[in-house]
Amino acid sequence: MKNIEFTNLKRKEIIAQLKETHFDLVVIGGGITGAGIVLDAASRGMKVALVEKKDFASGTSSKSTKLVHGGLRYLKQFDFWLVKEVGSERAIVHKLAPHLVIPEKMLLPLIENGQYGKWLTSIGLKVYDILAQVEGDDKRRMVEKKEAMKLEPLLPKKILKGAGYYAEYRTDDARLTIENIKTSLSYGSIPINYTRVAEFLYNDDEMVSGVKVKDELTGEDYEVKANYVVNAAGPWTDDLRKINHSKKGKRLHLTKGVHLVFPHEKLPVKQSVYFDIPDGRMMFAIPRGKITYVGTTDTNYNDDKDEIEVDFADAIYLISAVNNMFPDIDLEMEDIISTWAGLRPLIHEEGKSTSEISRKDEIFQSYTGLISIAGGKLTGYRKMAERIVNLVAKKFEEDHKKEFDKCSTEKISLCGSDFKKYKDVKKYQKAVLSRIEKEGLSEYDAYHLVSNYGKQTEKILGLFNNRTEKSPEERMVRAEYEFCAKYELLQTPLDFFILHTGRMYFDIDSIRQHLDAVLAEHQTIFKSSVQEIRTYKAMIEHELDRHSNFSIEKRV
Repeated sequence: MKNIEFTNLKRKEIIAQLKETHFDLVVIGGGITGAGIVLDAASRGMKVALVEKKDFASGTSSKSTKLVHGGLRYLKQFDFWLVKEVGSERAIVHKLAPHLVIPEKMLLPLIENGQYGKWLTSIGLKVYDILAQVEGDDKRRMVEKKEAMKLEPLLPKKILKGAGYYAEYRTDDARLTIENIKTSLSYGSIPINYTRVAEFLYNDDEMVSGVKVKDELTGEDYEVKANYVVNAAGPWTDDLRKINHSKKGKRLHLTKGVHLVFPHEKLPVKQSVYFDIPDGRMMFAIPRGKITYVGTTDTNYNDDKDEIEVDFADAIYLISAVNNMFPDIDLEMEDIISTWAGLRPLIHEEGKSTSEISRKDEIFQSYTGLISIAGGKLTGYRKMAERIVNLVAKKFEEDHKKEFDKCSTEKISLCGSDFKKYKDVKKYQKAVLSRIEKEGLSEYDAYHLVSNYGKQTEKILGLFNNRTEKSPEERMVRAEYEFCAKYELLQTPLDFFILHTGRMYFDIDSIRQHLDAVLAEHQTIFKSSVQEIRTYKAMIEHELDRHSNFSIEKRV
C-alpha cells in the first residue's frame, strides 16, 4: 500500500476539497469505528469524507486494553454471536497488518475459589476455539500446575491449580486507527482532523444533508455537504444525536476503563496473564517492550468526556489486584510510570451492572436520516463498518438507484503491511536492527519502528539518513516526527507522543529525553513562534506529570 502525502502543508487543499465536493457520505468521528467506515465506503467507490474534532484516535480508540481479542468472558454471558464474530475477526485483522496485530499467548490461571474451574474452562476454551475458528498452534490447551508455574513463575503457587493457555492478539489501537484512515486515502477519501461538527445541514425535506464544522486550529467555519451522514463519535454519539434533536429511546451508558504502566522489572511477567480479581472481575497483565501494563477498571462515568482522570481509587484498586495475584510482587503507587483512562460507549440496559452490559454495537436512525452507531469492540470494527456501509449502500440503491460494490476490506492490507506472515515481520525487524545498530541504535528502536510502521520504516530510515544531527537518537526521533507530519496529518507534539508513537505509555522516559528535539523539529516544519513552542512544552510537561505522578501526597 503506497503512502499518500497527508501533510499540514496540504491542509488548505484538503479543506478546499471538503468545501467544494458534494460527498456520498460524511463520517463524524476519527476513532476506529469511523476509520473502518471510511475505508470500507471509499473502497466500494463512495465519495467519502471524515471529520474528527481532535486528532485521529484521540478518544476511546487510543485508550483500550490494546488487544484484538475474542472476548472469552462473553461466553459466561452466553453471548455466542459476539464471541463468534470478534473471535473470527482477530485472524482477519492480523492478516491485514501482521506487524501491528501481533500474536500473543494468554495464560488464564485456575486458582482455588476462582471464577473458572478446570472443567468449565476447558469446555469454554474449546467452544471459544470452535466459535472463533481457531486453528493450529493457536488452539487452546489446558496445563497442569507445574507447567503453569514454568510459563509464569510469579503466579501464586499455594492456590494455583493449573491454567488455560490460549491465543489472542496485541495491538496499538491508535496506530491501527491511523493506518485504516491512511489506507482509505488510496481510494480517494478526504479525512481531516481538528474539525468539530457544530450543527447539521438539512435539505428542503428536513433530511440531514451534511454538517457545519469549525476548524479548531484556525477558527474557520464552513460546510461539508453529503447525501448521508454517519455519526460514529464514540462517547460523544449522544451529544450529536442531541444536536440533531433525535436523542430518544436507547442511549449511551459510559463506563471508565483505567490502565496502569510499570517498568517491566517491577512487574516482570514472562507473558500475558488474564487473572481473577477478588471482587469477581478479571484483569490483564501484559508485558510490552520495556514495560508491563495492567487493566482494567469498569466504573460508571458521568463527568467531562474530554478530561478523563485516573484517580487514586482506580490506582489502588488495580495495584491491590496485581499484588493479590502475584504474591512475590509488592507494587506501590510510586512504581507507576504512566497511566491511561478511556470511556466505553456502551448501550444502556436498565438494571444491569457495568460488567453485565452487552458489548454489541447498535445502529440508530433518526427521522431526519442521521445514522448513528455506538457500542461494539475494537476487535469488531471492520464488521461494524461493513454493517453501516451496507445500510448506506442500500439507501443509495433505494433513493438514487445507484449501486456500490460489496465489502472487500477483509482483503485490503493496511499501510505498512507487506508481510505474508508474522515470521516475516520478525525477519524484517532483524534486518532493520542490522542497519541501525551500525548507527548506535538499539534492538528496542528496531522493534519500535517495525511494530508501529511496518514497511513504512523504510521512509523513516530514508529521512534519518538525510539528517545531520550528531546524536543518532535525536536524528531518529526527528525523522519519525517528520514522517508523521508528512504522512499522518500530525498537528501537535503531544499527539506525536501519545497517539502516533505511544511513547507516553510505552516509553515515557524517551519523551523527557527527546522533548526539546521534537519541539525544534515541530518549529522547523510548522514555522511556529517561540511562544507557541513554550506553550507546547508546558502542555507536554503537564501531561507527563498527570500520567506519571502518583505519589500519595499528590493524590490524597
